[in-house]
Amino acid sequence: MLAKAVATEAGANFINISMSSISSKWSGEGEKCIKAVFLMASKIAPSIIFVDEVSMLGRRENPEEHQAMRRLKNELMRNWDGLRTKNTERVLVLAATNRPFDLDEAVIRSLPRRLMVNLPDAPNRAKILKVILAKEDLAQDVDLESVASMTDGYSGSDLKNLGATAAYRPIRDILEKEKKVSREISVRKDGYTIKEPDRVAAENTKSKLSLST
Repeated sequence: MLAKAVATEAGANFINISMSSISSKWSGEGEKCIKAVFLMASKIAPSIIFVDEVSMLGRRENPEEHQAMRRLKNELMRNWDGLRTKNTERVLVLAATNRPFDLDEAVIRSLPRRLMVNLPDAPNRAKILKVILAKEDLAQDVDLESVASMTDGYSGSDLKNLGATAAYRPIRDILEKEKKVSREISVRKDGYTIKEPDRVAAENTKSKLSLST
């Protein structure tokens, strides 16, 4: 969200790529995706490329780095370095990671400025919630300030996921009610009312044969 806000303030087009999704593609497809992203960024410049989970490119001094990941990193660095050779190129690369001390040296060299972004405090969490839920139809008793005070340690992404989870809660409640109703359905047979659990139990009970001599 912060990177997108930077792009909005700068009046630049925003391109978001996640290294976890690119690295999960078939061999060779990840490199093609990276090349296509940088090519598109140049065509729609001014633009900002946001590389999320950049630490997925490999940890510092990791001899066990997978060959496919090494090729992916080389392709990213090749296109990244190519931006600096073009004085007229108006493309900026931003990257984010939760493991800054594990970053590969090549990635660190390409990031001349590093900023620590702390988690939002309660007032800022309330502002983030208002932005996320601005177009949603909230109940009148929803107090976003109260929600913000109960979400200490949440990031902007966490708050967004929280909103999505809350939106699906009514659907889950409806499904639970339907399941409860289906379990309580009565089946009428020969004038008697048989509860659904009793019917199921009766069907699963093996018949017994009694012999008398």
